[in-house]
Amino acid sequence: MITRRNLIKGAFGLWILQAIKPDFILSEEFPLIRKAIPVSDEMLPVIGMGTSRTFNALTYGSPEILNMLQEVLQIFFDKGGALIDSSPTYGQAEKILSNLLPRIKNKENLFSATKVSITGRDAGISQMEYSLKMWGVKKIDLMQIHNIRDWKSHLKTLRDWKDKGKIRYIGITTSHGNHHEEFEKIMKNEQLDFVQFSYNIVDRIAEKRLFPLAAEKNIATIINRPFQRGEIFEKVKGKKLPGWASEFDCNSWGQYFLKFIASHPNVTNVIPATSKPKHELDNMGAGYGKLPDEKTRSKMIEYYNSL
Repeated sequence: MITRRNLIKGAFGLWILQAIKPDFILSEEFPLIRKAIPVSDEMLPVIGMGTSRTFNALTYGSPEILNMLQEVLQIFFDKGGALIDSSPTYGQAEKILSNLLPRIKNKENLFSATKVSITGRDAGISQMEYSLKMWGVKKIDLMQIHNIRDWKSHLKTLRDWKDKGKIRYIGITTSHGNHHEEFEKIMKNEQLDFVQFSYNIVDRIAEKRLFPLAAEKNIATIINRPFQRGEIFEKVKGKKLPGWASEFDCNSWGQYFLKFIASHPNVTNVIPATSKPKHELDNMGAGYGKLPDEKTRSKMIEYYNSL
């Protein structure tokens, strides 16, 4: 029996799109959605890719998983992706990227985003040098201080590296709401290019302070945990999309959740993570066509809460 997995595996091109069920097709009639990085006006496709958990493949010791991740990466770039977010603390994720990226075609637009996540200036430098080697690039596009760990030490190094051309942008991250107060203080008092935090249709605390502050300070935003680590799918299991979702070119619940995030005016990039090719193709579909307007965003929240 022919499955989507078998159709995708081993080849990437037009024949894949023709063979896969229509709701996964990315029509050329729909434009790729890009947003500007405020400090430079450089345009980024709004859907990026996270690697936390999903790219720690060596943990499982399975060549099949590595092959699937290669397929995921190829789909990502074939469908216009650019920003990949990782960290040396994501197990083997950066090592996997160093192994797989040389095999990938159409990756000229790669936007490398990683993190320093260790205490101490010298330890941070060593960790960043390791990441530079793993990514196989001359410079890292975005270096972030992971969960603002030892940020005062690392921010000095990041600025030095930026001046020397070893990184292009600098930022800070959090994936936990309890860091928001200190996170805000850093945003207010330090010059940053990017911030990364959690936001999705059920976790909207960032709307109160982080998004307005990012807009005020001209800081780009990267959104992690867009699916609340899969939890938000539980409520929609077995439920059909509302008919009006087609008005913003939405064909699945995954796209519904991603387009909700991407449509926020202060969101620059969203980084869903998956190890499954069919899910990656679906994720990338959220980066095409229309985005819901403010009225529709409210309608999306109301509908989800009513289920």
